[in-house]
Amino acid sequence: MKTETRFFVRYAETDQMGIVHHSNYAIWFEVGRTDFFIKSGYSNSDFESNGIMLPLYELSCQFKSPARYGDEVSVVTCLDKVSPVRLVFSYEVYSVSDNKLLATGKTMHAWTNTSLKPVNVIKKLPAAYSMLTRLLE
Repeated sequence: MKTETRFFVRYAETDQMGIVHHSNYAIWFEVGRTDFFIKSGYSNSDFESNGIMLPLYELSCQFKSPARYGDEVSVVTCLDKVSPVRLVFSYEVYSVSDNKLLATGKTMHAWTNTSLKPVNVIKKLPAAYSMLTRLLE
């Protein structure tokens, strides 16, 4: 399953050069991931209310072309891997006006409890794990 999340670049996200500062891409990935979960039927708050957290343990981003204030961007989010202890997402960020690829990235997350101790999500939330694995098919 892939989801698309669109929004406009805010002035506060740009730097002195007038382009989006690199630190915002991690936030945009989170926006895409949050939207992905909502569209899949499970939100982050659903996980958290069941004592499950998804801390980020690795992030990568490759910048292709700059985004600027006022541009409409699209974050395409894809679930790449689900295991009982991890999730991996990939992202593509596009300029909506010309469909130009602006950046690509990946985030890796661990399933943990609220004390950040690893958990096996199959045992803790089997319905969520089953739903996510179906999204890979």
